[in-house]
Amino acid sequence: MQVEVVEGKFRNGAHGYSFSPNGLDLKVGDYCIVDTEKGRDIVRIIKPIRMTNEEELIEPLKNVVKIASPEELKIAEKNYKKAEGMYNEVKALVREENLEMKVVTVECNYNFSRLTINFTAENRVDFRELVKKLADKYKVRIELRQIGPRDATRLIGGLGVCGKVCCCKEGFGINDHVSIKMAKNQNLSLNPNNISGLCGKLLCCLAYENPYYEEVLKVMPKINSVVGTADGDGVVIYNDLLKKTVSVKFSNENESEIKEFSIDDIKVREKMKDGKKSNWKN
Repeated sequence: MQVEVVEGKFRNGAHGYSFSPNGLDLKVGDYCIVDTEKGRDIVRIIKPIRMTNEEELIEPLKNVVKIASPEELKIAEKNYKKAEGMYNEVKALVREENLEMKVVTVECNYNFSRLTINFTAENRVDFRELVKKLADKYKVRIELRQIGPRDATRLIGGLGVCGKVCCCKEGFGINDHVSIKMAKNQNLSLNPNNISGLCGKLLCCLAYENPYYEEVLKVMPKINSVVGTADGDGVVIYNDLLKKTVSVKFSNENESEIKEFSIDDIKVREKMKDGKKSNWKN
């Protein structure tokens, strides 16, 4: 069965969520009040209404209640700033309880009926007394949410080694699996300082760029392999994966020379099933 869905993103959210447009004419960029399991909140529409199979939905759709009015957006922004301003107070209460946890951000929903404290911790934390104190102080529903270093960096933000805003803050690489093999594919130094992000984990961009490198590696010759060129046979000493060029070393009794060729201008030997090498191929 086909159903209508629209995708919206919460403030500080990592990715979009699907909702039922509920008969409303919604456009990308609209701010809407939606139902959630934790109460109502505001999302920004990031993808237009589309039809999808009901079987493909992970869980039943919640409804878009209405398009938020300018007054509701104004109140929401005021509440968001109010919650952010509680950061130091919450940290002080954590210190009073001697809890081994680091408060990352303090957030609320649009009408300030729920306060969410995002934190990191090395071990399990018993924060029951802290929740009681927070509830008594602020008179709202309290939710403490333990997050990992990647999510902490996404919420706080910052500049990566490339000089640009962290990929996770921009919404890239959030759900990607990142492995050390991806760094090897890209000929990067395996020094942790060079391939780690602000979170201390492997750079998200390794996963974002890896499909390109996997495809290029399929056509590039192996290092130390012999290839054929217009100048004769030589040994591969370096592959430039971005330029798709190969550095080839030619040697004779008295001297050696290194030349660079496009991958289209060299020939490699294709292996036969018995492991022996066949004739050159382009």
